[in-house]
Amino acid sequence: MSHPITPRRDERRPVRMAATCRTQSGMRDNGYISDISQNGCRLTTSTLAVRVGTRIVIRPQGLEGVSGTVRWIEGAHAGIQFDAPLYGPVVDHLSQLHAANQPVGISSY
Repeated sequence: MSHPITPRRDERRPVRMAATCRTQSGMRDNGYISDISQNGCRLTTSTLAVRVGTRIVIRPQGLEGVSGTVRWIEGAHAGIQFDAPLYGPVVDHLSQLHAANQPVGISSY
């Protein structure tokens, strides 16, 4: 399924970060974040079925939960817009700590 192209508010940074996610209805899954910015991320899961507009909480490994809304879906990938922007230095730190060439700490990927 394609999604409309909209300009990004800020640069997405490639990462490979394990995360758990939960929808408002209580469905849960493990997955990973493959890019992140102050305003959103790309989330990949193996079994979580969500729709555009679904409210979701993502808990990246070692961090507090971040709430947001699914803005697009393409296969197992979903674009999440955060409810509140992440602090810029936090995104900088995460992109260095979880660079895309690092292995993810979950067994299903």
